Amino acid sequence: MNVTTSTLAGVLIIEPKVFGDERGFFYESFNARRFAEATGVQANFVQDNHSRSQKGVLRGLHYQLSHPQGKLVRVTAGEVLDISVDLRRSSPTFGQWFGIRLSAQNNRQLWIPEGFAHGFVVLSEFAEFIYKTTDYYEPSAERCIRWDDPTLAIDWQLEVEPLLSAKDQLGRPFNDAELFS
Repeated sequence: MNVTTSTLAGVLIIEPKVFGDERGFFYESFNARRFAEATGVQANFVQDNHSRSQKGVLRGLHYQLSHPQGKLVRVTAGEVLDISVDLRRSSPTFGQWFGIRLSAQNNRQLWIPEGFAHGFVVLSEFAEFIYKTTDYYEPSAERCIRWDDPTLAIDWQLEVEPLLSAKDQLGRPFNDAELFS
């Protein structure tokens, strides 16, 4: 696997080695020992999540204040623009965002440590998004920052207004959000 750093402290781009021929392809999507060796991260994943969304669906920007989750994310069908926002006040990249296209074709994965908000928008007709988390989902700990917050000024590469859940429509402005120290 090839691991490169992003513009955010701690967020890593992971490209697994893919073996392919005329029959199709094979790749190891996760191996705890290799992940730790390549990234230096000792992650204990406790939950896998899988979503399917249609084109234009935007999910995020989500995080859990208590029970924060590190996430290893990937796309198994379609393409998304994946966004991470550093919410750690002590970080040199606090308040900055990073975006990357993840798709079934490029097989990229993204490691997002605890202390980040996360979201994505579907660019293809649909996308299937899978992610591992280092802590369990805790509804009372969940927080949401507005996807279109002017302070963050995220370029979602949208062609039309996104499709949002009721929860995401009620996201808080970055400047009013509860953040990490």
